[in-house]
Amino acid sequence: MNAPFKAPFKAPFKARAAAALADPVLKTAIDRTTGNAERKRAAALAAFPEFEAARARGQAIKDHVIAHLGHYLEMFERNATARGAQVHWAGDDAEARAIVTRICLAADARLVTRAKSMLGEEIGLPHALADAGIERVETDLAEHIIQLAGEAPSHIIWPAMHRTREQVAELFKTGHQPPPAAEDPATMVQSARRVLREKFLSADIGISGANFLVADTGATCTVTNEGNAELTTTPPRIHIVTAGIEKLVPSTAHALALLRLLVRSATGGEMTQYTTFHAGPKRPGDADGPEEMHIVLVDNGRTKMLADEFREMLRCIRCGACMNHCVVYRQIGGHAYGGTYPGPMGSVLTPVLDGLAASRDLPNACTMNGRCAEVCPVGIPIPTLLRAWRRRSWREGLEPGPVRAGIGLWAQLARRPRLYRLATRIGLPALRLFGKGGWISRLPLAGGWTDHRDLPRPAARSFMDQYRAQQKARK
Repeated sequence: MNAPFKAPFKAPFKARAAAALADPVLKTAIDRTTGNAERKRAAALAAFPEFEAARARGQAIKDHVIAHLGHYLEMFERNATARGAQVHWAGDDAEARAIVTRICLAADARLVTRAKSMLGEEIGLPHALADAGIERVETDLAEHIIQLAGEAPSHIIWPAMHRTREQVAELFKTGHQPPPAAEDPATMVQSARRVLREKFLSADIGISGANFLVADTGATCTVTNEGNAELTTTPPRIHIVTAGIEKLVPSTAHALALLRLLVRSATGGEMTQYTTFHAGPKRPGDADGPEEMHIVLVDNGRTKMLADEFREMLRCIRCGACMNHCVVYRQIGGHAYGGTYPGPMGSVLTPVLDGLAASRDLPNACTMNGRCAEVCPVGIPIPTLLRAWRRRSWREGLEPGPVRAGIGLWAQLARRPRLYRLATRIGLPALRLFGKGGWISRLPLAGGWTDHRDLPRPAARSFMDQYRAQQKARK
């Protein structure tokens, strides 16, 4: 069931991106999913005229919680404990892994089922469970697919979006015993259901994430479309929740307000098939539920973000809309980013989690077209945050020598208007020599651009020359 995890992220970002751009099957898989997501979101918003007002409220809710995070953390712990849950605090990923594995080992757990949780990926929980000798079964269908493949998620909503149906059929043929009788989606889903049902009923512990932590009730909220989270959290004797501290909301009403934004932005629906609030373990008289509930609250750099220019990223409700509309993500997919979180959001978060020196290429990969900020349901100014990382990278001397030299040369020209105009007059005719059919497909010293896309052939005259001629003609 557990394929060995492959580590695809050791190569530099540019090498990963180049490999992704050269993979036509990947491009087909990305286009199918992100294109469909973009269309569904547009339709959902067209039928929801209150979206802008809802977005303003969602942003206000998140900003309020961020400003009073300590207050709501204490309230949540108090109310969750009163309902019988055990609350644990983890300052970083290592501490979070240790807490979860300690609970599992103390319970002599042999089999753990897990509902999709990017926080679990962030803290390295799959590896920690494997190292502890505990069998882990991913119960989300897409996560089940990538577990069979030994891969990491490539999208926070559709973790297996990089896989085509044909590739999934091959994985199921070797990973399911007996294999599916046919390769149509319905038959393959039935095969996965048969394999997973046995695991649901025999698991010792179920581990889930949380879309929201409700402070005034101490409840956790999960949002799925398959019902796997409910089967993960209900039959086992112990339920463990891992959640980032920024997932707090003051009340259930606030959670529902954010759900209106989350679901429309993520899948284009009004509400998911399953929205479940877990409030403590099983009580006397309850028909089912776990005997123990543990909630692991994870910091892992979040309080550090509170004190710097990246605090607005703590608004993120993990809908994935930014990557569905990102022109870069839609060309290279999620694995090329190399971190837990791909796309625009990942380009902001990965330097927080892994350090800027190891991930400075990500903020620089953005085209700054602003589409991610335009579609964000809680108004995160992602391009502004990426520019902040670029400025910090420059200040810390992390940019390569040729980049610094090139920008320095441009700065010298930009400070000298006459010299800049002279360079423009020389450069435009030279660039036009490389153009064919209105486009430049090859250009010396610009292979990083022209290897995968064409440049428009420049006009015969510069913008300023055209502007001056237009102004002169008006007189």
